[in-house]
Amino acid sequence: MKGFKMFAALMVFSIAFLAAPTHNASAAAVVGKAAPAFTLTDLDGKTVKLADFKGKFVVLEWVNFECPFVRKHYGSENMQQLQKTYTGKDVVWISICSSAPGKQGHLTADEAKEATKERGASPSEFLLDSKGVAGRAYGAKTTPHMFVIDPKGKLIYAGAIDDTPSTKPADIPNSKNYVVAALDAALAGKPIETANTKPYGCSVKY
Repeated sequence: MKGFKMFAALMVFSIAFLAAPTHNASAAAVVGKAAPAFTLTDLDGKTVKLADFKGKFVVLEWVNFECPFVRKHYGSENMQQLQKTYTGKDVVWISICSSAPGKQGHLTADEAKEATKERGASPSEFLLDSKGVAGRAYGAKTTPHMFVIDPKGKLIYAGAIDDTPSTKPADIPNSKNYVVAALDAALAGKPIETANTKPYGCSVKY
């Protein structure tokens, strides 16, 4: 009888454990659903909300300038050109750094200003997320990890910047850029052919 009670208790515990909700960092960011809201600080200490850009297409780019995959796209000026091209089409481009203090890629506001200036980067906003709140809300896993949001606030693309997970700048011209494809289709009012891809790069240093 005692053994049966122990077995029954163990079964109840197991069922409760299996039924317990598990934390999934990417659960809040689902293509086709509303993009998770966030409030972060820009490099001048100003509060910036995703809601500030409702009515416009928005690109979110997770960045860590020490990551070789990020260096691939900045060293070749591919990322800078994308920023210039699409901000010129009234798209809001937001670079986000979620590296925690003491971790690779962490930047203070002054360091981020210097880093973007050195690289000739021109995002609409560079936002600091040292506590990883926005990164976890989106399930940002890598640098770069890219997201595109439509004017209604719906997430319409999430994943890699392109289809070549390498650190070689020479691979860029022959790669399919998923972000370009998504933006060009959406801006033209056409459906996005590939809305979800597996991101590649360095892990976000939460």
